[in-house]
Amino acid sequence: MTKPDMLHAVWTALGGDLDDCSGVTLTTAGALPSAYPVTELASASMAAVALSIARLRALGTGKPVEPVQVDRRLASIWFGTSLRPLGWQTPAMWDPVAGDYKAKDGWIRLHTNAPHHRLAAERVLGAQVDKASMAKAVAQWTTQALETAIVQAGGCAAHMNTSGQWALHPQGRAVAQEPLVHLQRRALPSTPVHPVDPSRPLAGIKVLDLTRVLAGPIATRCLAAYGAQVLRIDSPDWNEPGIVPEVTPGKRLVRLDLRDPVALAAVKTLLASADVIVHGYRADALENLGLGNAVRQQINPRLIDISLNAYGWTGPWRNRRGFDSLVQMSSGIADTGMHHAQADKPVPLPVQALDHATGYLMAAAAIIGITERLQSGTVLQARLSLARTAQLLQEHRSHTTEPAFAEETDADKDSAIEHTAWGEVQRIQWPVQIAGCPAWWALPAHELGSDTAQW
Repeated sequence: MTKPDMLHAVWTALGGDLDDCSGVTLTTAGALPSAYPVTELASASMAAVALSIARLRALGTGKPVEPVQVDRRLASIWFGTSLRPLGWQTPAMWDPVAGDYKAKDGWIRLHTNAPHHRLAAERVLGAQVDKASMAKAVAQWTTQALETAIVQAGGCAAHMNTSGQWALHPQGRAVAQEPLVHLQRRALPSTPVHPVDPSRPLAGIKVLDLTRVLAGPIATRCLAAYGAQVLRIDSPDWNEPGIVPEVTPGKRLVRLDLRDPVALAAVKTLLASADVIVHGYRADALENLGLGNAVRQQINPRLIDISLNAYGWTGPWRNRRGFDSLVQMSSGIADTGMHHAQADKPVPLPVQALDHATGYLMAAAAIIGITERLQSGTVLQARLSLARTAQLLQEHRSHTTEPAFAEETDADKDSAIEHTAWGEVQRIQWPVQIAGCPAWWALPAHELGSDTAQW
């Protein structure tokens, strides 16, 4: 069974008391097969959400914090995908040429899901119709030269390091000095008053969602599950068809071009009445758009601010584009997986655990921020990164003797039918159990840009 070490690490990183962890029960033996304790990370990060909700609920009940339970197997399944379409299929998660390629001196991963990222790679490698032709082009390069060229062209790539190489890399050294969750607090002149419904603790909370792909949308999906009003903003040309059905239940979805002064003004208006902002742009992106930290605080001094970066908040790569699969390559995770599996190519984690775990930690930080604002009138800022979550996983690496989980069955599905924009679905049962506080989504998953820019 799961050791408490990972839960202790994430909960204390969020500012929690170790004693709180005694109220968490982790159920179901087994583990996802991996060189790393992925199931332990999954259950710990979702337990952090459960604990944060339980603490907030206690403000509404006037009773001590009640115990919570997390099903480790269900948590591991949710770290893959929760969605089970009925009579239809979700689009492919990956672009046809995205993937790992053998270069002259090692392996490199190309991330080409976004059209502009694929175009950037093809500016360097030439237009390629499939993986076979892309492999021939990549084979002419050394890994570092190709990574540098694609990144400079505005694309996304990462060559495979060992964990030792990453530890010596300037960015690896910078990340190693960062906290798992960087917390800052500032005082408000008066403590806001907000009633907490124990059955729906985040009801009435407005969350402005400036995130994409997985980690950030997972965070806001989680907040919506407990009643938050989530408004997600995407640019007019952004699409992620393989992911949108998974991450958009409970949200309203708007398209705005933040480079347009009229759209930017609309976002500032929304920001003024928001309780929480969750953003996953590169570290300098909001500053460049005129929505930097100082501006956000001026617009809304009571705003809880939760932010995500790929490669960390310090070091030479703080502004580098990155995704879970790339961070796994850079940090040595894929290399360790390869040697663990005795394979001849990179072996990533069985799920995109960096995205999912970081997303749930972001959600927990937001909930803790809401609780603290009600209790003491302090306003929380939290910064997290995929690279620092990768370090957490590496720090807790241990060989497990647990067997693989039992195969998924229909009994694992929630009985509710979600009528999405693409067809009916069932989701896997939510792993977290909090008595009197079920997780559910008020809106089904639907297309980006379907809604209007208003609360």
